[in-house]
Amino acid sequence: MHQTITLNRHPIDIEMTPDAHAAAEALDQPLHVEMELYFSCLIRKRLRFMPGQPGPDAARIGNHLTLGFRPVMTAQCGKDYEGDEPPLTDFPIAQADRFIPDWVRIDYRHGQWQGEFGYH
Repeated sequence: MHQTITLNRHPIDIEMTPDAHAAAEALDQPLHVEMELYFSCLIRKRLRFMPGQPGPDAARIGNHLTLGFRPVMTAQCGKDYEGDEPPLTDFPIAQADRFIPDWVRIDYRHGQWQGEFGYH
């Protein structure tokens, strides 16, 4: 399935595999897909899949999926924290729509959601 949605006035090309489309149609509760752009000592992109209701800026993908964008950062680099990852906080970006990705690919394999996003 291919479609283009608009998130904060920014067009995003969505590609879902047939397995992902079928899994999305079978959902009995909403699933929010978050494009996380992580600023710290490095930049990381991650697509997160979270059950539940999205924030007010989310865009719909079909009947059961929504898509959002969240830039985050850490207060420090290094391993001076407990757990696998330091606590995250939202990263206020002026003109955040310039950082919203251009495309998203979503798949569903072996009972797990997965995907990636990127820029042209």
